[in-house]
Amino acid sequence: MNTSIRIGLANPKSPSNVGAVMRAAGCYGADRIVYTGSRYGRAVRFHTDTKDVGSRIPLIMVDDLTADLPPEIKIVCVELVEGATALPGFVHPDHALYLFGPEDGSLDQTLIDRADAVVYIPTIGCMNLAATVNVVLYDRLAKSSSAGGSEELILQSRDRNNRGRIKPPADGDRR
Repeated sequence: MNTSIRIGLANPKSPSNVGAVMRAAGCYGADRIVYTGSRYGRAVRFHTDTKDVGSRIPLIMVDDLTADLPPEIKIVCVELVEGATALPGFVHPDHALYLFGPEDGSLDQTLIDRADAVVYIPTIGCMNLAATVNVVLYDRLAKSSSAGGSEELILQSRDRNNRGRIKPPADGDRR
């Protein structure tokens, strides 16, 4: 099944969080990241995209996170607001734009009002931006038909510093 995953960041301030969001986008197959505001642009010199995901997934500054969306894209706000759906019970749309608020604030009410769904992660307190993006994208993967994984995926995904392996148990050994 063909899907589309987009990420929208409302006025992010931390270059380390945006770098970690870029890395998550690469790990979970996002198509693009858009952001608003000027804070990230001023801080971008502290570049933290350690896997150079920016060469494969566009990071685009926009005035409106929801402008020019194809009609099949559903807007999903991720925010701690009354009436939101807890992430474990949420069914992800095939084509989604996930919107995340700034590290030190919330999404504008106009974005929440425009959303097709609003979800929250049922934690005690709020998580940071990059952690929230990772959890939402992992939840999407875990609930998808491609969640099984494989030895081939492990071999393709690990870097040169990870060469560990599990030894097969000897006869009579228990794990």
